[in-house]
Amino acid sequence: MTSTGFTGRHLRTRPTDGLAIRFVDTGEQPGPTLLMTSPWPKSLFAFRRLWGGLAPTARLIAVDLPGFGHSEGRDELFAPSAMADFLYRLIGEWGLDTPHLLAPDVGTGAALFLAARHPGTVASLIVGSGGAAYPLEVAGALADIIAAPDTGFLKDFDSRTSVGATVEAVAPRAEEPEVWEDYVTAYEDGRFAESARYVRAYPAELPALGRLLPSIVTPVQVMNAEHDELVPPSNGRYLHGRLPHSRLTGFDSGHFPWEQSAAEYGAVIADWIGGAYAQVASA
Repeated sequence: MTSTGFTGRHLRTRPTDGLAIRFVDTGEQPGPTLLMTSPWPKSLFAFRRLWGGLAPTARLIAVDLPGFGHSEGRDELFAPSAMADFLYRLIGEWGLDTPHLLAPDVGTGAALFLAARHPGTVASLIVGSGGAAYPLEVAGALADIIAAPDTGFLKDFDSRTSVGATVEAVAPRAEEPEVWEDYVTAYEDGRFAESARYVRAYPAELPALGRLLPSIVTPVQVMNAEHDELVPPSNGRYLHGRLPHSRLTGFDSGHFPWEQSAAEYGAVIADWIGGAYAQVASA
């Protein structure tokens, strides 16, 4: 495995629930398993800066969620509650026992629905940078996408220009062309508009999630980007205030702390899956 772990020869696809899901896997080894789900509008390459530091501590499996990155999608999965049920099926089909689940950004709601609906499926959750609060507390382009009457305004969306500009700060095209290209091509040919339906489900889904949060017994590490321009840190505080077993950690970062503050972000994950999650669970 290379320092990033995400060269072309390591990327594979696996049929899951009737869909071709792209993933990368360090392989079975002693210790915990950490399942990682792709953020939006990116792919599993988002975890490249965490890989080298975490690989000695756990089996790492990164996946592109259905309809995100380079995995096949299906219409009914573009909502957090539906994605939670998909993750439940994936964990079972792949024989992962009870992994820790790192699910930032769009994975946040899905991970929390999973823990509420299927307790005992995962050992712990690591979430953040995803819309969670209701009433909605989102900003910038994300707020505009959710508030639009429909996705017609994305009909002529240019992935190379728009996604390319969004990810340039954390994956510069001149320095990481493979990563930049992977992000951009993941949302070409209408895939960005399709994936946008997921966040547009937040107004209907987040009230139900809010009612479930106090019932979640799974320990949750909430990762808060203190300078998030799309998902204000109030979302993390909202979760921490309602989850019975949670820990809140802030990062001096914008919306992409897994890349912008990778060393600190990875250190928190290593500490969490190394035993801190059990302490939070028993508190």
